[in-house]
Amino acid sequence: MQLSSVEVLAFQTKVLKYFKDNGRDLPWRKTSDPYHILVSEVMLQQTQVDRVIPKYLHFIRQFPGIKALARAPLADVLFAWSGLGYNRRAVYLQKACQEVLERFGGVLPREQKDLETLPGIGRATSASISAFAFNQPTVFIETNIRSVFIHEFFADRKKVDDEQILPLVEQTLDKKNAKRWYNALMDYGAHLKSLYGNPSRHSLHHTKQLTFAGSDRQIRGQILITLLSDRKIQIVTLAKKLKVKVSRLVPILNKMSKEKLILQSSGVISIG
Repeated sequence: MQLSSVEVLAFQTKVLKYFKDNGRDLPWRKTSDPYHILVSEVMLQQTQVDRVIPKYLHFIRQFPGIKALARAPLADVLFAWSGLGYNRRAVYLQKACQEVLERFGGVLPREQKDLETLPGIGRATSASISAFAFNQPTVFIETNIRSVFIHEFFADRKKVDDEQILPLVEQTLDKKNAKRWYNALMDYGAHLKSLYGNPSRHSLHHTKQLTFAGSDRQIRGQILITLLSDRKIQIVTLAKKLKVKVSRLVPILNKMSKEKLILQSSGVISIG
């Protein structure tokens, strides 16, 4: 789909007008510190904004810069992250900061291609960091952006592929002020969800979230909460404490060990 200059201007005007009148007041929008924006983008990968805000503020107080996070004990990092879920993000975030120290002299790189080489930073996250931290005109999609383009340009379609949306994101991008533009898109997308439900349900990439109760993800969280309190525990004791069979627990622990979240030795686990 190729948009005319008139269509692009009309779309940009609508989105920016909404943002001017209703833009959200979010703490990571008040900083130009690339590290703070890195933290916020990693936290926001799979967690809602309202849950991220207090954790973000606490996290950057405890670890105010790249060096502080890179050199902190992993247990402290996981404790500060506790409650956000998907805890391996905290491990990747710390490893990313360690690599920034080693490879980039402690300065977060501004180019997407360099950001994408850091642990846990994929294509979309590297592009968003580049846009929000350095105002680079990168092209990316996240859930709210996807919702905007489906609502505005594919309202009567189902199974919309991101490959159909990306050219429109590029055509409508405000290349002079990518940071403001993406903030506006995300806020407009959040607004559309509140009005119409989630337009992204018409996306080819939309998946229903699995039930949390009793899931491996819930058990992983319970394991970390236990370890942050006890520091180390026997697997058999942990299974009794969590009321989970050892046979169910072992593959979860093996995966967490592979992800460097925990250490295992002679039937005892501890923080990695």
